[in-house]
Amino acid sequence: MPDTPPLHPAPAEETATVKAATRRWLERAVIGLNLCPFAKAAHMKRQIRYAVTAARDARILIATLESELALLAWADPERIDTTLLIHPHVLTDFLDYHFFLAEADAAIRRLDLEGVIQIASLHPHYEFAGSQADDIENYSNRSPHPTLHLLREASIDRAVTAFPDAADIYERNMETLRRLGHEGWRRLWLEP
Repeated sequence: MPDTPPLHPAPAEETATVKAATRRWLERAVIGLNLCPFAKAAHMKRQIRYAVTAARDARILIATLESELALLAWADPERIDTTLLIHPHVLTDFLDYHFFLAEADAAIRRLDLEGVIQIASLHPHYEFAGSQADDIENYSNRSPHPTLHLLREASIDRAVTAFPDAADIYERNMETLRRLGHEGWRRLWLEP
């Protein structure tokens, strides 16, 4: 896994702290609760790139995103299968982040990567349309920091083929989180 810093990298100490929090969330919530049945393999093979940027405005973030999209598009999938572009200082308000996603999709089109890479949205204050802020179901997309998850569409296609009930993931996640509840979610983070 290359340690190439992203465009506008965060300081080393901050990068280490942000990566550690994100890995802990990935291991305990995403993989531990099986919210994404495809994540474990990439994690175990060390094919996830954690890119932490010090960007403090959307203009710099979009430039960093374009750089990361290009890097992922050209990288060997055996080395980097997916990228988590973590941006702890910009788009911390969920609505700002939500509206930025249109700009992120436009970057994919500008780079002619439609059908090659897509972006999944993760945010500490994530809210599904029609939900209330404290609904436990929102936690399926609640990461420690605002994050743009860059996914290779070929990898998604392979994973969906290997997981015949992929269309049921969303509903299964909602049920898992309802059973867990807020108290169960809180307990996930009690151990160091």
